Amino acid sequence: MPPSWSCWLILLLPLAGWAHGIPESEKLAVMQGGLGTYLRLGAVHMLTGYDHLLFLLGIVFYLDGARDVVKYVTLFTLGHSLTLTLATLYHVQANEFLIDAIIALSVCYKAFDNLDWFSTYLKVRRPNLSAVVFGFGLIHGFGLSTRLQELPIGHHHLAERIMCFNLGIEVGQLLALALILMLLRSWRRTKDWLHWSRISNHLILLLGSLLFLVQMHDYIHSIHPEHYQASQIHEPAIQEPHHDSL
Repeated sequence: MPPSWSCWLILLLPLAGWAHGIPESEKLAVMQGGLGTYLRLGAVHMLTGYDHLLFLLGIVFYLDGARDVVKYVTLFTLGHSLTLTLATLYHVQANEFLIDAIIALSVCYKAFDNLDWFSTYLKVRRPNLSAVVFGFGLIHGFGLSTRLQELPIGHHHLAERIMCFNLGIEVGQLLALALILMLLRSWRRTKDWLHWSRISNHLILLLGSLLFLVQMHDYIHSIHPEHYQASQIHEPAIQEPHHDSL
């Protein structure tokens, strides 16, 4: 694969699936399937979770050593596994659009950090990356929990179902991470890496901002459905004029 294609694949990977919710077909499959269904659903959900993948891309974008990659990805994994498990187990719920809007802001934050704008524009030291990654991991896990709770998971074998879904999430994350790291490694060997890496983080910031606006739009409609319904009223059809018979 030519190195010049790497940047485009990295940027298009998080946009592989826009259907971030749980479709009705998957809900039906869960009702008819066993624990393996939750494992598959978790993997698919992560691999099509553009916001989670964008944040993961932002985390590893400028990490050079394997030790740092393992450290920060592990912190992110611990964070989202914790809230995914506890929020689902104890039925802690929140508006899914609002949570996804905050997740979109985490994407913006990491791109902002990668561009070194804390020191450039805010004239402050960047926040501790370990704390930030773990903290946003908690929020991402809460978002995953809101999606899992859309399923008819019931109370029987609830812990096992959560564990299988979470395991699927980690499998999907490992697959995505392996591809991202491979492409990044190839891309860094090109002479235009520094130039295009900054442009790419500007694009990640833009995508995160657009995701935030979309989620906030849906959040406002979800808490004020009457306004949304009112906006859907169509104008009455124009009728043909009536001509009396001669």
